[in-house]
Amino acid sequence: MSPPPHTTELAARPISVVTELPGPKARAMIGRTQDYLSPSLIHVYPLMVERAAGCMVEDVDGNVFLDCQAGVATASTGHSHPRVAAAIAEQAQRLIHICGTDFHYPGYGELCRRLSGFAARIPDTSADDWQTFLTNSGTEGVEAAIKMARYHTRRAHLIAFRGGFHGRSMGSLSLTASKTKYRRHFGPLLPGVHHAEYGNLASIERDLFARTVGPEEVAAIVVEPILGEGGYIVPPREFLPGLRSICDRYGILLIFDEVQTGMGRTGKMFAAEHFGVVPDALVLAKGLASGMPLGAMMARKRFMTWPHGSHGSTCGGNPVCIAAALATLDLLENSLVDNSRRVGDHLRARLVSALAGAPAVEQVHGLGLMIGVDFRTNELASAVAQACYQKGLLVLECGERGIRLSPPLMISEQQADDAADVFAGVCRAA
Repeated sequence: MSPPPHTTELAARPISVVTELPGPKARAMIGRTQDYLSPSLIHVYPLMVERAAGCMVEDVDGNVFLDCQAGVATASTGHSHPRVAAAIAEQAQRLIHICGTDFHYPGYGELCRRLSGFAARIPDTSADDWQTFLTNSGTEGVEAAIKMARYHTRRAHLIAFRGGFHGRSMGSLSLTASKTKYRRHFGPLLPGVHHAEYGNLASIERDLFARTVGPEEVAAIVVEPILGEGGYIVPPREFLPGLRSICDRYGILLIFDEVQTGMGRTGKMFAAEHFGVVPDALVLAKGLASGMPLGAMMARKRFMTWPHGSHGSTCGGNPVCIAAALATLDLLENSLVDNSRRVGDHLRARLVSALAGAPAVEQVHGLGLMIGVDFRTNELASAVAQACYQKGLLVLECGERGIRLSPPLMISEQQADDAADVFAGVCRAA
């Protein structure tokens, strides 16, 4: 199926801001509906999106933006990729829903099989080692991992890290410790959750095992291989291998939350491949289905001891979402993971060079197309993000005083250069 002409046309367009932002149509549309929306929604920009293709987003007033946040690192293959859109349309005409917990249908097992093959790229494991439970989101994947670990170990306690983000449902929120606003007035949360300092192995045994919880009571350590919402922070090289050693010593499961780092974002299919560490379970979502609601909790077979009926999902592993995921995996495997590495290195180098000497900027860091820029203050980071929006570049804040650049994995070097030019210009003026 050929892409619609308007999709091809938009994907090739440059940044073009033709009205004040927000434009008159966006202001009117937002004004008509704002009172009907939950106040919990953030809405970082007054952006009313009409359509999107590739790395480009057009609002209802005809302004065209270069998207370097990809629906919060979710539009992995680019917006409305023709092959993903065609797979969705074809599947929707055959089967939309039947419930994967209770029935078999084509696609569910095939996706799990293919994910096991990708997990086999992590050293010292094979495809036959893994089994997968499909969910609607990363949050649900984390919830499944918590239940699986507690069931298998018969232990109640969990360890996560300050700065980590694992979701907003009650179990995953109990692990989340990136910002107080996510947790405020929602307690009591899940009991038995303890937080250590990210990147600091000593804080686990010194601060937790010696004072708070015995290791024999801990079911799992849950960690992002690279902090996502917490700042796009790459940990010291010894950190993840050290966690593996601690877990092996005490019979604790090591769970990698790869909701944001997985599916090629870091230049490899899973971030675990960078560190040579085999987790006992990992959680995927976001880029898995190019924006369709799908997540996965994968675990080594020997830990998947929960019995029939102990966990399920009515819509998790929906046939239409699976069709999108299978098309996404083809694109990732054939070119986009490599593009993430290559263009990510290029963009990061461009930013390092262009931001050298910029008084507002402290550091550029990351892997692949998961790039963070730290500023001297949170106020500077917020001002830069808003100024980028006004210039037609979409980025998001992260961490205490950072901005993340996480464009679709199909971004070109020219688009990366355009992003770096706009971003550096804004930073120098900040």
